[in-house]
Amino acid sequence: MKELKINLLQKHLIIAFFLVAFVSCKDKAKKEAVTEDSTAVTEKATSNFGGLALYTVRDDMGTDAKTTLQAVADAGYKNIEAAGYADGKFYGLAPAEFKSLLDDLDLTPVSSHQSSVTLENADAMMADVKAAGFEYFVVPIPPMGMYAHDRGGKGRSLNGTIEDFVKVLNTLGEKANAAGLKLLYHNHDFEFKKNDDGVVIIDYLLDNCNPEFVDFQMDLFWVVTADADPIAYFEKYPGRFKMWHVKDMDDQGRFAPVGNGNIDFAEILAKKELSGMEYYMVEQDKTFDEMKPLEAIKISHEGLKKYGFR
Repeated sequence: MKELKINLLQKHLIIAFFLVAFVSCKDKAKKEAVTEDSTAVTEKATSNFGGLALYTVRDDMGTDAKTTLQAVADAGYKNIEAAGYADGKFYGLAPAEFKSLLDDLDLTPVSSHQSSVTLENADAMMADVKAAGFEYFVVPIPPMGMYAHDRGGKGRSLNGTIEDFVKVLNTLGEKANAAGLKLLYHNHDFEFKKNDDGVVIIDYLLDNCNPEFVDFQMDLFWVVTADADPIAYFEKYPGRFKMWHVKDMDDQGRFAPVGNGNIDFAEILAKKELSGMEYYMVEQDKTFDEMKPLEAIKISHEGLKKYGFR
């Protein structure tokens, strides 16, 4: 009887041993799996960098925003700039829905181009931009009918007085500040040329827009197109260019993926602190030679590495 009790005790001890070992193995496997997942997330967070202006992939965004944003993240981008706001929505999604989608894809909303802004709709529009999680409200062209684009002749130009333009930007800047946003004006080439009064528009804006409320997004391609020097502007107006549009120029003067053109981004990047640059956005307004925008953004992201962008 005593031996039977001992045998039963031994069996129970053996069973308990194997149960503990089994549970320990499961816990270890679970911990390893969690560690592997965490490592993967960390690796993605450290490997994804830089920003993309979604204007580059505007047609794809209009067709399938979620799939396109996933492709943007897969291409290695971390930050995005929107350019698809209409009727209170971003690419057909309410501000909170758009923000949630970006959160799910580990993409950060940084800036939004708002070409249809007016003094009348600014407050509501800025509330939507803020609700979507953006930090910067960008005015991409002179608003409220002050922008002219003659595709057949003169090209882009300011329609109206430069003094009125400054007043509008300063007012919008104050509104953006009140809404918890920062206002930027985005240039093309015409701002670097003299108007009919012999005044260089961008210089007048930089001299007269209130720096407390208005700063600038420098589009490097358009500065070079205008035969102006980005670094000279950094030196003359330090700290005023909080964001850059980074896009290259090919031998024909056309848009090209970063690294496939002639702009010396390394020289410009060396002056980023002087410029005040906090973010940069890759942008390619148009692709050529049958290259698709989703292909171009991959090439550009590799090009960023070439010049030392991080």
